[in-house]
Amino acid sequence: MIKSPFLFLLFFILLWSSHVAQGQVKPQSQLYEPTWESLIQHPTPEWFKDAKFGIYFHWGVYSVPAWGNEWYPRRMYDTNDPTFEHHRTVWGPQDQFGYKDFIPMFKAEKFDADEWIDLFVQAGAKFIGPVAEHHDGFSMWNSKLTEYDAWDMGPRRDITGELAEAARKRNLKFMVSFHHARKWKHFEFAYQYDAKDARYAQLYGTPHPADEPEPQAYLENWLGKILEVVDNYQPDYIWFDFGWKEPPFEPYKRQFLACYYNKSEEWGANVVVSYKHDHLPVGAGLLDLERGQLDSLHHDTWITDTSISRKSWCYVEDIDYKPVNEMVDNLIDRVSKNGNTLMNIAPKADGSIPDEQKERLVGIGEWLKVNGEAIYGTRHWFKYGEGPTQFKGGSFIDNKPLLYTAEDIRFTTRPNTLYAIALDWPGDQIVIKSLSILDKTKITSVSMLGVAEELNWVLTTDGLKIACPTKKPCEHAYSFKIVYDERLLWEYK
Repeated sequence: MIKSPFLFLLFFILLWSSHVAQGQVKPQSQLYEPTWESLIQHPTPEWFKDAKFGIYFHWGVYSVPAWGNEWYPRRMYDTNDPTFEHHRTVWGPQDQFGYKDFIPMFKAEKFDADEWIDLFVQAGAKFIGPVAEHHDGFSMWNSKLTEYDAWDMGPRRDITGELAEAARKRNLKFMVSFHHARKWKHFEFAYQYDAKDARYAQLYGTPHPADEPEPQAYLENWLGKILEVVDNYQPDYIWFDFGWKEPPFEPYKRQFLACYYNKSEEWGANVVVSYKHDHLPVGAGLLDLERGQLDSLHHDTWITDTSISRKSWCYVEDIDYKPVNEMVDNLIDRVSKNGNTLMNIAPKADGSIPDEQKERLVGIGEWLKVNGEAIYGTRHWFKYGEGPTQFKGGSFIDNKPLLYTAEDIRFTTRPNTLYAIALDWPGDQIVIKSLSILDKTKITSVSMLGVAEELNWVLTTDGLKIACPTKKPCEHAYSFKIVYDERLLWEYK
């Protein structure tokens, strides 16, 4: 029996705090509980539906070897992978030169956050941010939870903090991506080499069988790093890679989401979380398709993360870059199907962005300067488009370029306005078959974005026939603007 009133009060406070931590008591200021029933009520913010296009970047210690791809830290220890012999030949035996030894070489001496953000603004991005931590476990922020971070090692700078400050100065939304759930299995081959040394356990983890479930300490560290970034940088959007579907993550996922969503209410912000596959229940976050497209209109807003290159997400010496036309066409196709695009670039280890990437980002931005009205802030029509080019939707399909034609047309809308975007130059005339359903008495004007004068048109049972201007206003794709004297259908059917 507790006799002292003070001790009783202290006991009650500690008990109540424990129940709050376990989700059994919800303070009045918290809108979300750590239950799926509560978390699926979180809405997708309007700013995200409006933004359409963002940029992030795989940039870290794995950028130093610049070979293969961002999985170098795992594959350099795998004797069955070509990376193993490459590493031995170029850098030396793995027990003498391990992944940890790349860290001092990751200096980021040419990194300038303001310069990067200026480029991203020029590219037309509306949200940007870094890979905060990849599978390798190296944190790109000033962390109190690990010494293996960009503040204490390598660049010795708060990379995430500098980018957040620069982005918000330019009124961009700030995002971070987390891939570190996979770290538990990432270094399984390294434990035969330098990773077996307990001095480096904070980077590699302690040696364990690959099929051993994630222990509590690992899960708490996984969650702690995310919440540290949430508290320090208040990101508007958090993107998650795979690896957190396993059952041990379940309560930690719910705890994170409840904390993030409730903190955003305190900030007065509207935030987004995205996930892959079925790693979250529908509604608790937003679906991401890696290097993906959908082949039909989707009722819920979604996003794809893709890259400016086909081969790797991080910088490597023989990058296979995509052309601007392909990236613009894919952006348009996603927007017409209620999707957004998160485009990855690959800076060099020194913090410079290669000219080939700058040129492509500027090319996307030049197209958006002319045609952004048909992209930003728009919503889907009741059908996404028309045309002969077909494909099967899903993840990992945008590495195979689609050869769209002028007959491939995608639709977006605003109140009283329909945009029909032809994915190639139509020539003298375009016929948009889907628009035969319109009432010609309610079409008040037809024009092309980037062209001053209105265009001649006629509505027939074959579709809306529009005479094209004699001069192209831009490259890549062409946006016809149809103003209508009635609110156009927005709802998905």
